[in-house]
Amino acid sequence: MKIVDRGGGTPVVVIPGIQGRWEWMKPAIDALAQRCRVITFSLADEPSCGGLFDATRGFRCYVEQVRAALDAARVGQAGICGVSYGGLIAAAFAARYPERASSLVLVSPLPPSWKPDRRARFYVRAPRLLTPIFLLASLRMYPEIAAASGGFVRGLAAGLRPAWRVLTHMFSPRRMARRVGLLAEVDVAAELRRVTQPTLVITGESALDRVVPVHATREYAKLWSDVRFETIARTGHLGLITRPDEFARLVVSFADHAAHGPALRRRVG
Repeated sequence: MKIVDRGGGTPVVVIPGIQGRWEWMKPAIDALAQRCRVITFSLADEPSCGGLFDATRGFRCYVEQVRAALDAARVGQAGICGVSYGGLIAAAFAARYPERASSLVLVSPLPPSWKPDRRARFYVRAPRLLTPIFLLASLRMYPEIAAASGGFVRGLAAGLRPAWRVLTHMFSPRRMARRVGLLAEVDVAAELRRVTQPTLVITGESALDRVVPVHATREYAKLWSDVRFETIARTGHLGLITRPDEFARLVVSFADHAAHGPALRRRVG
């Protein structure tokens, strides 16, 4: 498996979202590498990952991939950070391997009770045929790019950079659709009740996240009695890309404190 291992200090593993490519998160990875040791990868079924994906194990393959990445990097314990769909992977890993996760950071994560809405079901039916429509619908995310960039004109220039990364590291509609389907095969919510690590949930502003509603992400407050929430201002779902320095500051401060500060373990039960 190909992993990206950069920087020094407290190790933090970053798991990408449903599109599966770590390259889409590059601004965040660059910012983290200046403050900590960051380890990341593309999801196991991405050809560029070079990993093994067993379709019979489904979603569990992504969870086991985190363990494999830690082993490959020779890291016993790390902060585990998951982005959107990757948030569920991160939380499932923390539940299954508590001794290897010093902290948990969920970035605009899908809630554990998430089910495909009407729009998602529409894309899943014929993902390859509907790719042009999906790309056009992605324009709904432009307002948050403009807000983070300081205006409409600056937003146009800023939007070109993530668009270029998308084009040069293209997603697979079929794999994305399959990942949606894999969630139906596991009871993630039941598993996540076992999580005891210090947990930080990072979101953007409610009015700007057009992908995972912030009110849905707040479901984690019902699942765990002690979880910290932080909002990155002037952004929505893309905060780790549009405001990477603020994102990295929040993640590393939390991971450092969990790894080296007073015990923060929650009591569950």
